[in-house]
Amino acid sequence: MRTLNLGILAHVDAGKTSLTERLLFNAGVIDRLGSVDTGDTQTDSLEIERQRGITVRAAVVSFTIGDTAVNLVDTPGHPDFIAEVERVLGLLDAAVVVVSAVEGVQAQTRILVRALQRLAVPFVFFINKVDRLGAQYHLVLEDIARQLPVRPIAMSAVIGPGSKHVGVEALDPLAEPSFTALCELLAENDDALLGDYLTAPDRLTAERLGRSLADQVSKGLAHPAFAGAAMTGVGLPPLTSAIATLLPGRHLDPDGPIAGRIFKIERGWGGEKLSYMYLASGTIRLRQYLDLPNGPARVTGIQVFEAGGVHPVTSFRAGQIARVGGLAGARIGDVVGDDLPSGGRSHFAPPTLETRVVARRPSDNAALWLALNQLAEQDPLINLRRNDDADEVFVSLYGEVQKEVIQSTLLTDFGIEAVFEESTVICVERLVGIGVGLEIIFKEPNPFLATVGLRVEPRPEGAGNSFALEVDVGQMPASFYRAVEDTVSETLKQGIFGWQVIDCHVAMTAARHSSPASTAADFRQLTPLVLAAALSAAQTVVCEPIDRFHIEAPAAALSGLHALLAKSGAMTRDSVIIDGAARLEGTIASAMTQAILQQLPGLTSGMGTMEYSFDHYARMADPPRSRRRSGVDPFNAGDYLLRRR
Repeated sequence: MRTLNLGILAHVDAGKTSLTERLLFNAGVIDRLGSVDTGDTQTDSLEIERQRGITVRAAVVSFTIGDTAVNLVDTPGHPDFIAEVERVLGLLDAAVVVVSAVEGVQAQTRILVRALQRLAVPFVFFINKVDRLGAQYHLVLEDIARQLPVRPIAMSAVIGPGSKHVGVEALDPLAEPSFTALCELLAENDDALLGDYLTAPDRLTAERLGRSLADQVSKGLAHPAFAGAAMTGVGLPPLTSAIATLLPGRHLDPDGPIAGRIFKIERGWGGEKLSYMYLASGTIRLRQYLDLPNGPARVTGIQVFEAGGVHPVTSFRAGQIARVGGLAGARIGDVVGDDLPSGGRSHFAPPTLETRVVARRPSDNAALWLALNQLAEQDPLINLRRNDDADEVFVSLYGEVQKEVIQSTLLTDFGIEAVFEESTVICVERLVGIGVGLEIIFKEPNPFLATVGLRVEPRPEGAGNSFALEVDVGQMPASFYRAVEDTVSETLKQGIFGWQVIDCHVAMTAARHSSPASTAADFRQLTPLVLAAALSAAQTVVCEPIDRFHIEAPAAALSGLHALLAKSGAMTRDSVIIDGAARLEGTIASAMTQAILQQLPGLTSGMGTMEYSFDHYARMADPPRSRRRSGVDPFNAGDYLLRRR
């Protein structure tokens, strides 16, 4: 049987969870449709999801269409939970991007489409809510072609859009105008089809056009667009057929070597860790030992997603997704067995906000830290930071909604009432030049039994941090080099001004130990001091996050908006007026985004909307903004050595 890992992606409120429910209902795995409004959908199982009517955690459900086993992943649509989407994109064979027929292309739509194309994940569009007042299928298709780097092709005809009696029919590929549009689209990348289209169009059967379309969809060259209403089921059969025939799946080997990845972690009723694992090759059995990055672990329980439910089993095979117990040291992103072809690098921007968390009852401080660690285990980008000297705890965030969800989760799941202070923007540091640092064994003031030499140099914007060895790796135990690399990664989280250093290459240029006295601890404790010296020699600048914004408002409010944006330091790149509506696009410092959002309703009589997303980091004007450090400060060598001793 063919396996298809299918993602359902969309901007918030486009209707992706409703589409998931409809697909499950039509597949016969549920006998009643759930509703986002009433909080009883199959995939939104968390209490906070039911209360708010939004998806917070990615959910998995499996069903079959003909001879295709579909592992369907329903992902969050709100931009505050983009990290959940990131963790599953690398596992997908294909995706359905849901777009509202009323709102059209939105900020999250653009972000998701770019990420899918970057990862070469094929996808089709489903234009939902054609029964809603204001629905315009063809205008949304034009919007998709204009705003996104894709080639959409209409696969549906909508009759009477915007009413409860709307009808949706699948277009006949051999009838006009569908035939000409489809042939012209496919002929751009199919020379044989182009020749027949020009000289022998009678050879172009529906089967041949279908094969060419499926081939180009799998290569990301074409993007069919279906229309319908997930709530009523109108227009769903053509989409279901496309999932089974157009989208590329896999034929996997259950007898091959084990190759899988952990993409989600949660806690069971008893607090035990449960790891969501997709298996691309091989078979895993109960009580089997698995090799994980943190060491081997034994499988104590397996629950497989199948036929719309979760079932306890004694083994699971390639192509299945299972919830596995017993892997106490597992982390999100861990590879099990042989490496998989995708993954590894982050595809979305990191969080740009940070907030201090305080337990309302001081006696809950220890419990708060443990609870936040469990939440960070489920979402590593929460990025906990603790200042032991001041007894302060900070968490990183994508937005205010995520803050509210974490606060509510702490209360409902852990019984901890926490106060979240006002969010502040997270800056970063970038290198100005090249710097070196060196501490030699047995030479003052170095008290450690180790020699470490490091060179730092800037990398291109967005390249990330890297580490390389420029020494003879055979002169010391491998654990000593690993200790240096791990410590470099940790030390770069707090640069000269207390912010994370990004786009930095670190090379180890000198290494020596004294056998058998030297230990890995010597290298771990010396490395921060050497790296701090190298960073100080290179110097860094503080950079703040910049958002890209898109504002729509009545044309009458345009002058006021321009004045507000100019006062806030925004750079407006595009400003147009169409049919009495003004559209503005540009960039603005993330620190000013919330202020714009607060003033927008008053300036536009409540009719203005603003979409925004992270764009890049830009150097801040002097003086640079600093952040209080946590832990021992290696940039103060005297104090560092005193406290280490």
